[in-house]
Amino acid sequence: MFKQLRVILAGICLAFSSMLSNAEVLPPEYFALRSVISDVQLSPDGKYLALLKIANRDANPVIEVYQTDDLEAQPYRVNADPMEIQSFSWVTSKDIVLTLRQQVRDDINGFNQGVFEYSIARLDVERERIKELREPGASIVSLLPGKPDSVLLSFYPEDSGSRTTGSVAGGYRAQSFYEYNLRRGSKRLIMRGNDAMGSFRFTGDGRPWYALSRDGINAETLYMSRVDDEWIEVHRVSDDSHESFRVVGFDEAAPHLWFVVAENGEDKASLWEYNTETKRFGEKIYGRNDVDIGGVRYHSNRWNNPDTITGIRFYKDKFHFVYFDGEEEALYSQLQQLVPDAGLVSIASRSSDGATLIVRNTSPRDPGTYYLIRNGRLSTVGEQQPLLKSENLADVRYIQYESRDGRTIPAFITVPNGEGPFPLVVMPHGGPFVGETVVFDRWAQLLANSGYMVLQPQYRGSMNYGMDHYMSAFINGGKGGYEMQDDKDDGALYLVEQGLVDPDRMAMFGWSYGGYAALVAASREDQIYQCAIAGAAVADNVLQLNYYVSRLSGSSRIQQERFWRDSISPIDEVAKVNIPLFVVHGSVDQRVPLEHAKRYLAALDENAIPYEYMELEGADHFSNTLTFDHQKMFYTRMLSYFAEDCGPGGL
Repeated sequence: MFKQLRVILAGICLAFSSMLSNAEVLPPEYFALRSVISDVQLSPDGKYLALLKIANRDANPVIEVYQTDDLEAQPYRVNADPMEIQSFSWVTSKDIVLTLRQQVRDDINGFNQGVFEYSIARLDVERERIKELREPGASIVSLLPGKPDSVLLSFYPEDSGSRTTGSVAGGYRAQSFYEYNLRRGSKRLIMRGNDAMGSFRFTGDGRPWYALSRDGINAETLYMSRVDDEWIEVHRVSDDSHESFRVVGFDEAAPHLWFVVAENGEDKASLWEYNTETKRFGEKIYGRNDVDIGGVRYHSNRWNNPDTITGIRFYKDKFHFVYFDGEEEALYSQLQQLVPDAGLVSIASRSSDGATLIVRNTSPRDPGTYYLIRNGRLSTVGEQQPLLKSENLADVRYIQYESRDGRTIPAFITVPNGEGPFPLVVMPHGGPFVGETVVFDRWAQLLANSGYMVLQPQYRGSMNYGMDHYMSAFINGGKGGYEMQDDKDDGALYLVEQGLVDPDRMAMFGWSYGGYAALVAASREDQIYQCAIAGAAVADNVLQLNYYVSRLSGSSRIQQERFWRDSISPIDEVAKVNIPLFVVHGSVDQRVPLEHAKRYLAALDENAIPYEYMELEGADHFSNTLTFDHQKMFYTRMLSYFAEDCGPGGL
């Protein structure tokens, strides 16, 4: 089959111009539009493709189903009004399972308890019928490629809660798992869970193989393996340990051998073999001395190879892959050469016979484009953001600079078309304990299109650059507002030294932790910025710490406690605010509740410090809850604020 596909690819001849015209400044509503299409998937037989489409700026997503041999024909369209389609999956060559949501309350139910509830439904493509599955509390766990007509569902009994069982502290809601037959509407119990275990994983044929548990007395997370229908403890990690132990798969030929991303006493995380029988690490499969291993790449044909790992993923300047499977490597290599503006090229979907593919590309100059390969032809299915053309977007560069205490800080800069020095917006990522690789970033491209260089620093505490870089955010107390803040400022000053940025035209904008960093920046005495914009910002460390302490357990709780307890709390620094400040918050933010903004604004008022505030009505913390109107309103004012109100004369 691969040889056949190689011939197909070799026969495709495309001519794309690499010449870029003069960039045009686009209206902010172009960036506010949600993806026109997304989640393009093939039916198992390759005869149909389905996608999510947002027909106009105020519409909810609908599903469109096309015949792959005639993409020009009128598609079959399905909506779920008054519910909103969130995602879908092909189960058979004529059945699709949908995940739906509906807003059911006006206010959040508390931290991490949003305003939406979810359900699932079945779509019969041939009969053009949609039917909600009357299974209260059910959610899709996975497809079962080897069992046509069936999916794996999980259920939370209404009386499930957190209790303590023996020496193991609870904290997991008891789940039960069923194989659900779409044709008969019947379900078969696979496993009945309890509140002592969670995070279950299943093989492609529906067998449980992995779970987590807790030892509350010793404050440890337990890794469990399924052996002969019994759960066996195979590894423990203390809450005090910051080392990772991330199980990413298993050896199909020897299922007792897990593939684990872990430091195992080293600075950088590598891919290791872990023997669940001996409970010991085995061979280091692949590691690097510059960055962590990010994960693995599974086989592109998930229908026939649902559990097969074909390569390793890591990222630095961009995503890189190292393959175990020569055929998969050759296939991706050819696709990389074939796709225009190639960046992160992935096979989004593939037919069970392997001959028909959906290929997705995203890069700094491509917000996302889907292609169909079928019968020796490559066709463009569609662009996610058709108004954002390559010539109007900006390149992204990976850089490294030295912080004032000598630490090397990786970073990404989005470089506007034109000649510098440019005005600069420093845009720290959220988290803060995440890894960030910039491929296409909507906010960075919006700002670059208006002439701003954007710096996205991977300050200490960012993941992907080893244990020392991560842990340096905790050593001798939390570094939020201190050394972590210096890392951001030092990046801005480095760009000034390089002649790329005007030192009198610099600002900071961030969301979540990035919003926290913007509030801290507004109060710094050695001020280098002309203004700051803080979105969904943690403003009161004690308030946020109380949210986390009451709802998290394990190392994540300790991580948050150590960081927020010892870092600068912006609300304590309000009197020091010395630059124009713009605060933005969603009214139903469940991760950083609105109370943060309310308390901070009250403190600004008490100190007679001017500010601007925008509340996004009905917006949660996460980007997929920001409607076109939310984004248009915010982007329009953000650009005008930078241009007109950011320090003397604007940015």
